[in-house]
Order: sequence, then structure tokens, then C-alpha cells
Amino acid sequence: MDKIEFEAEVVIIPGLNNSGEQHWQTHWANKYGFTRIDQKDWDKPKSTDWINALDQQLNKLNDKPIILVAHSLGCITAALWAQSTSRKIKAALLVAPADTEAKGMPSEIQSFKPIPLERLPFKSIVVASTNDNYVSLQRANNFAQSWGSEFINVGAVGHINSDSNLGEWELGLELLKELDRY
Repeated sequence: MDKIEFEAEVVIIPGLNNSGEQHWQTHWANKYGFTRIDQKDWDKPKSTDWINALDQQLNKLNDKPIILVAHSLGCITAALWAQSTSRKIKAALLVAPADTEAKGMPSEIQSFKPIPLERLPFKSIVVASTNDNYVSLQRANNFAQSWGSEFINVGAVGHINSDSNLGEWELGLELLKELDRY
């Protein structure tokens, strides 16, 4: 296993249906030993269950600073969780946040709206693509502005998931290192 030393504990928060074997989140968890949030029901999520699972699993961690690495519905879970906790988080990398309020979104994610638009109480970076079917670039930028996040447009790479063929996603790792140095 390659070793990347982080000051913070890195916690991965997958989205709807979990992150498959070829997803960059899975590569990171397997290669670097990052903590991965597990949900009881990946296919028919309830926001309260996902928020509670995130909170419970974070409470099991030591007192090391925490960086959240969320994808898609995991980003919305992190934003909802941030509204209801006093726990300090060092930073968050929020990749391709799913727009649960958009027309045509799966009915399974309806409990994840409204999307909180309050400033997040930690440093964050929102990463989005120009051709993501689950969030428009403009909407992702709006999330970033509302959350007080830096915004990065990575071009036409879809939903920044397994289908994007990013492998370990080196750019994402660089952004994670940047957050750890903060």
C-alpha cells in the first residue's frame, strides 16, 4: 500500500448505490486505508438514516481532525449533517453534489431535500463537471457559493464516478492534500 500521510482522518461518504469497485472513492479507501461510511440501505436511502449513520461513525473516530470526502448524495448528506452537529470538521471535498431538487431525479432521494444553502462551518471545495446528469454546473456553483466553498470545474467528465474512468483520480488527491495542509 502506498502511504500518504495526512494530518487529518479522511472519511469517505459515498452517494446513492454506494461507490462501485472502479470508483475513485473505492480506490482511495482500499489503497490508503481511509475510513468509509457504511449505510444500511444504499438503494433506498432516508436522509435521517444516512445523517445518523454518518454521525455515529464519526463519533467512533479519535480526536484527530477530520476531512470529509463526499460524492453525489454523500455531499448532500454531509451538508445536512453539518446543520445538526457541533462537531468540528477540518474540511470537506464535495464532489459532484447531487441536485435532489432538480426535475427527473430518482424518487429514492426525495428525503434529501430541501438542500441546505447555509454556509458550512468548515473549509470546503466543491468539484463539478460540465456534463453531469445529476447537477448542472451552474447549480453546483450555486451550492459552492452558498456553502462558502471554493469551486472547481473539472470539465466534461460526467458525474465524476466509475463511468468517468478516473482511476485513483490524481486531481482529487491533490485537492485532498491541499485541504489537509489548511
